[in-house]
Amino acid sequence: MRPNIIVSSLDMERLEALIDSLPAAQADNCATLLEELSRADMVEPQEIPPDVVTMNSRVRFVLDGQAEEFDMQLAYPKDVNGAADKLSVLTPVGNALLGLKVGDSIEWKRPDGGAFQVRVLDIVYQPERAGELHR
Repeated sequence: MRPNIIVSSLDMERLEALIDSLPAAQADNCATLLEELSRADMVEPQEIPPDVVTMNSRVRFVLDGQAEEFDMQLAYPKDVNGAADKLSVLTPVGNALLGLKVGDSIEWKRPDGGAFQVRVLDIVYQPERAGELHR
């Protein structure tokens, strides 16, 4: 069973606009993200709990229970610009992280049909917690 997820109304609005703007071939790859957005509890940005992964949050996480930790910012594709510390929300790991709380883990499908598990260890920075509600 997948953990409950929370998404801010601002992130929801921007993600839906992003998906609507994609060419059909790319939009087809967003079916899983759309599915996740449809099951999310949506709240106003100022009501986001401080332990939830939102857009532009800097998150520490692990994949498949490995020892290696990742510390990356969940970003919109336009903001990634090849930066090694930014993760597009349109990637499978980005899809999986959105809306999770610290301590949550979720199993997710890779494009090749395999699966991986991601677990949120910490949120280093969250815009809403920092009072940056309209980033």
